[in-house]
Amino acid sequence: DNEIISSLPLQMSLYFNVYFFPFWWLTTVVILYLKYPDLSDYYKFILVTIMILASLIEVIRLYLGYMGNLQEKVPELAGFWLLSLLLQLPIILFLLFNEGLKIQPLERAVHIVFAFFLAFQVITAFVTLRRMVNKLATHFHLKEFHRLEEHPVPSFYNLGREERAVPMAGRGP
Repeated sequence: DNEIISSLPLQMSLYFNVYFFPFWWLTTVVILYLKYPDLSDYYKFILVTIMILASLIEVIRLYLGYMGNLQEKVPELAGFWLLSLLLQLPIILFLLFNEGLKIQPLERAVHIVFAFFLAFQVITAFVTLRRMVNKLATHFHLKEFHRLEEHPVPSFYNLGREERAVPMAGRGP
């Protein structure tokens, strides 16, 4: 009953991601500053918006990952997984593969490392989330089973037989 479901590989990945994110952010901002004059107006707007969104999402995502994994909370881990899969991964893939952004080699390298972190975290969070949900479902079913053992509920079919048995016994041959 005290089995630990949280994932050590996921936790290690989150730990290293916490230290890698400031390096990624600083590198991306410096390179954005250097190439900003060469970008078209719409790419300038897109990159600034992406940097703001990615920074906010990453802080929330890492917090939810820590809380969901360490405290074995399904909603937090599910939020972490959804933010990773639906928001962060597409943003990083856009930054990595859109050639209109005039990607620099250092920028490509940090985006690749960040994409590997995200891909690994999406996979391990899914596996961990599935294990947590299965454990909670099993725990719920066992609690219901024990509750039924302590306070049995008469079944529908047994009620019908008891009611019919009394009037039929009163009839004689």
